[in-house]
Amino acid sequence: MTGWTIGYGGLLTALGIGGFVATGREHKTALIPAGVGAAALGLGLLARRGSSRKAALVGATAVAGLGLAGAARGLGKLPALLRGEPVERPAAVIAQSIMAGTSAAYLLAAVPSLLRD
Repeated sequence: MTGWTIGYGGLLTALGIGGFVATGREHKTALIPAGVGAAALGLGLLARRGSSRKAALVGATAVAGLGLAGAARGLGKLPALLRGEPVERPAAVIAQSIMAGTSAAYLLAAVPSLLRD
């Protein structure tokens, strides 16, 4: 799970930085996925240490839960965007949907893993 955590954190960090740059560096809120990703990445690196592995992975799972909760609202606007209908801040809808999807996928992998350990 450590590798998944580092990958999840790296992906969200890239999403946040990429979204910020893609939107012309005007909207600092585009960096929110990078903040969540940096926290997950740090916890993933901390999990490599044997003594703090379980606690770090539990923390990363909590971060992913918060990430999913915070980004889920973008999923509601995604169908309209995909149909070509106008939506407010389409880049945010895309970033939130990606963040929600990756957070959900991480949680689906992490929770059973933590319950087994």
